Amino acid sequence: MVDLATALIHADDKDNRVTDVAPPINVSTTFRYDENELIPWSERESFEFMDETPIYSRLSHPNSTRLESVFSEILEGNAVVYSSGVAAFFAAMVHYNPKRVFMGNSYHGCQSVVKILGRNYGVERYMLEDIEEHASKGDIVHIETPVNPYGTSVDIESFARRAHAKGALLLVDSTFAPPPLQYAWKFGADIILHSATKYFGGHSDLLSGVLVVKDPGVAAQLRNDRIYLGTNASNLESFLLLRSLRTYELRINKQSQSATQIAKYLHEHQKDFNGVLSAVYHSSLQTEQYVKTQLEGGYTPVLSITLSTKEQCKSFTKKLKFFHHATSLGGVESLVEWRAMTDPNVDQTLIRISVGCESAEDLINDLVNALHEVQDATT
Repeated sequence: MVDLATALIHADDKDNRVTDVAPPINVSTTFRYDENELIPWSERESFEFMDETPIYSRLSHPNSTRLESVFSEILEGNAVVYSSGVAAFFAAMVHYNPKRVFMGNSYHGCQSVVKILGRNYGVERYMLEDIEEHASKGDIVHIETPVNPYGTSVDIESFARRAHAKGALLLVDSTFAPPPLQYAWKFGADIILHSATKYFGGHSDLLSGVLVVKDPGVAAQLRNDRIYLGTNASNLESFLLLRSLRTYELRINKQSQSATQIAKYLHEHQKDFNGVLSAVYHSSLQTEQYVKTQLEGGYTPVLSITLSTKEQCKSFTKKLKFFHHATSLGGVESLVEWRAMTDPNVDQTLIRISVGCESAEDLINDLVNALHEVQDATT
């Protein structure tokens, strides 16, 4: 396997259909049949032919094929792309059809999918501490690491061991630390999920998700299911995501380094903001050995802080110059979110910080100035 930087630019060269250096935007939803190869659908042994001769974009199209080539190489498995991260999670639930799902702190969208499955089909949701008592063969243990919205890590290897001892599968959402930061396969993951909207997309202008599995047969079944779930990544989104992947390594490394620098500063100067800054959360501030082992390429570009009151949270977001107050994360522009705006389950005084590609020093100064302004208004 070539290095990540090379794979991001060349892993889909084999899928070139034209001489364009930049893949074209394919806006067509339908493609003419090859008149020299008219084989009925019922006589096809597999659907891989659509990678070379697309039929209809809900099934497959040139840029979604290219995406899966790049993702399969950089994520070291068999990748299947979707219209969003939630769509990818739902696809995993449909394919593996667990009777029980074990979840702790995780994205509220994934929790809501499990609630819907519980309401309609009786799928049971348990906490992670219930694995030993209630898990059995075919169940899903779902973890995020680093965890949304805190940016802190949990021990993948420990959860893999606990899940596998009961015959369950471990699904790891690695959105907050994609390669080269973290390679969840090394620690026992059975399925890996990414919201490609975030760091792979990187420009706050697309939605996509990706599931990665080890078994090519499972990937083929996921693609077949996707045809009828109607959740393939769209033409334009796929083009935009391919564009973004070319510069992904450059962005993620800078964002990781900057976030670590910011977390370190806030942690070391927390006393300077008495009465305002209550806590700082980031994987770099954890002391457990597994954190450094898992995050071999650097820490997540997301950190969180808690302030003393909800009113301070409302005021703080207005005083920042270089952070947009908006949901989501992973873009080149830095964001803050008073997380209570979108997550009904979160600490009501938590601010999530997504670090972009600006100067770390400028971002630190911006945060410091805003915290001092809130502090001055409080005292």
